[in-house]
Amino acid sequence: MEIEFPASFLWGAATAAFQIEGAWNQDGKGESIWDRFNHKPYAILNGDNADVACDHYHHMPQDVALMKELGLQTYRFSISWPRILPQGRGFVNEKGLDFYDRLVDNLLTANIIPNATLYHWDLPQALQDLGGWPNRDVTDWYAEYARIMFDRLGDRVSLWSTFNEPWVVAALGYGQGVFAPGIADASQQYQTAHHLLLAHGKALQIFWQGNYNGKIGIVLNTSRQIPASDSEADRAACERARNEELYFFTDGLFYGQYPQELIEWIGPHAPRVEPGDMALIQQPIDFLGVNYYMTFTVSYNAQGGLTKLSLKQVAVDGWTHSSTGFGFNPNGLTDLLLDIKERYNNPAIYITENGVSLAETPQETGFINDPLRIEYLQAHIQAIAKALAAGVDVRGYYVWSLMDNFEWASGYLPRFGLIHVDYASGKRTPKQSAWWYRDLISSCQGAQAR
Repeated sequence: MEIEFPASFLWGAATAAFQIEGAWNQDGKGESIWDRFNHKPYAILNGDNADVACDHYHHMPQDVALMKELGLQTYRFSISWPRILPQGRGFVNEKGLDFYDRLVDNLLTANIIPNATLYHWDLPQALQDLGGWPNRDVTDWYAEYARIMFDRLGDRVSLWSTFNEPWVVAALGYGQGVFAPGIADASQQYQTAHHLLLAHGKALQIFWQGNYNGKIGIVLNTSRQIPASDSEADRAACERARNEELYFFTDGLFYGQYPQELIEWIGPHAPRVEPGDMALIQQPIDFLGVNYYMTFTVSYNAQGGLTKLSLKQVAVDGWTHSSTGFGFNPNGLTDLLLDIKERYNNPAIYITENGVSLAETPQETGFINDPLRIEYLQAHIQAIAKALAAGVDVRGYYVWSLMDNFEWASGYLPRFGLIHVDYASGKRTPKQSAWWYRDLISSCQGAQAR
């Protein structure tokens, strides 16, 4: 497949610290809310935990060598806050900083652009003990953590993201209780959402004032949502779904306000916003990270929780579902990107996550032939090409994930990786999709050179 993309377009893969690093209590690392949560009985499928995970902490040079072999131009990773600040503030753990120093230096030696996410869900447990994200003070502690990382890595990291998927942190962690820290409280959900954006704004302020190199943005989880019918009830439910998952965050970031319809709907659960908050949140960002996996139809449902709605995944032409039930709908990605372009004056976008988990049986060598993943990735890359042709400013694409890993409450069952990981031995084996992706990157580079 040969697709022409801009010469500056970046091709990469993504991971997150908690999902791959392991070494959960080594070299001075503090406990995170996910360490605490995944050690609780029945919190994680099959009783799995991420104590070792892919043991990337000890295999990092090997993993970077694999990235180079696959021809990645950029690698998106996250930094473990409790590995840097075991108590979330105060004492700085130099061994933690040293690890990310070595990672960034290895990437640069391999000619791979580092893309660092400051927060991918692993709040230090010590800060949760002080109230967690609903406590406004956490926004200042986060800003100080951000300053430490900018000072340490800012001379070498080209791309920064303040947060990964704040909706997931707020809704699944504090609103529904299915993710760490396991709290089910609608008021805490929306206060957390506001504080995450406020912390983002405070980190931006430090970044701009510090004159650091590189560019900075934020990564949001997105899905395409369409009304299940033309009824007024379904159309209104669909708008609530969009406001809840995406527009709360994007309207805050780009317009300095939250969707008024949603604020009125949630009533007493609406976040407390202090003077000056929205101006901090609305500071310019260099790019918006978009994580896309699926499209939903939205129906009004009187029994559908606070927002009174139901979601149903919809796959294009009944396209085969993944091992976790994700429906394939690349058209939804094109439509979503066009919506963001029109609503927010065409911001620069990176597709920071896109991928699929499949039921896989390795050969004796560990190799996996995964044509369905290749089909999925190819279709979504073509969907991005359509958006580019329509004028959307997409700057790069990251496959989720570089390697199989710990997938939060689903444990080790879902396998999203381009690289198969034998968790018992730690052996890494690139799948057929990894070699396909290498060839795609090479062919795009060749097309750019002509």
